[in-house]
Amino acid sequence: MGVTEVVPRDIEGYLTELDRTLSGPASAKADLLAEARDGLHDAAEAYRDGGWEATEAEHRAVAEFGPVRVVAREYQAELGMQRGIRTLWQLIIGVPLMQLAWDMARILTFGDWTKLDTPTPSWYGFVAHFTHGAVFVVPVLGLGVLAGMRWHSRKMDGSRLVRMSARLIVVAVEFNMLSVALLIAATGIVDASRLFLSVPCGLLMLAWVVLSVRLVVLARRSWGGCATIVA
Repeated sequence: MGVTEVVPRDIEGYLTELDRTLSGPASAKADLLAEARDGLHDAAEAYRDGGWEATEAEHRAVAEFGPVRVVAREYQAELGMQRGIRTLWQLIIGVPLMQLAWDMARILTFGDWTKLDTPTPSWYGFVAHFTHGAVFVVPVLGLGVLAGMRWHSRKMDGSRLVRMSARLIVVAVEFNMLSVALLIAATGIVDASRLFLSVPCGLLMLAWVVLSVRLVVLARRSWGGCATIVA
C-alpha cells in the first residue's frame, strides 16, 4: 500500500515542504516559490472574502493548490530545464573561448611551435587533432541540445524532456572532459613542460581543466535532479 501524503494545513508549512523537495538554481527556485506563495495567498484571500476563517481559508487554499508531490514534479521539471540551459551556455561559450584564449597566449608569450626543444611523435598529432576537433564538436552538440529543448518544450512532457536533455548534456560535457584529459596525459608523456609554455598558458590550461570539471559537476547535478522528479 502507498503512503498517504500529509498535506500541510497552512501556507508557510506548505511552502517549506515544497522548498525542501525542490532542487535547482537558488534564484530560479526562489522565483517559483514566490509564484506559489502569491497564488496561495490570493486563493486564501478569496476564501476569507467568502466568509471562511483565516486558518480554514489557508487550509482550503493549500488543498486546492495540490499535493506537494504533484506540484514539485512540475516545478522540478522547470528547474531542471533552467539548470540545463545554464550548463549548455557555459559549454557553448566557455569551451571555444578557452581554446582561443590559450592559442592567443601561446602566440603572444611563447611563439611558434618550432621553438619546442623536444621532438613531437606522430601519434601526438592525432591526440591534438582530436582535442581541437572536440573544441568545435562539443559546442555544436550543446547548440543541438539547446535547440532541441526549445523545439520540444511545447510538444513533450516537461519531465521527459528534462531527463532526455540531461542525458545529452552529460554526454557532451564528458566528451569535452575526455578530450582535455587525453591532451594533458599525452603532453605529459611527450614533454610535461609543454603544459607550461608560459605563465599565462599554464594559468589558462588550469582554468580550462577547472571549467571542464565544473561542467561535469553541473551536468551530473542536472541528471541527479531528474531523480527528484517523481513520476
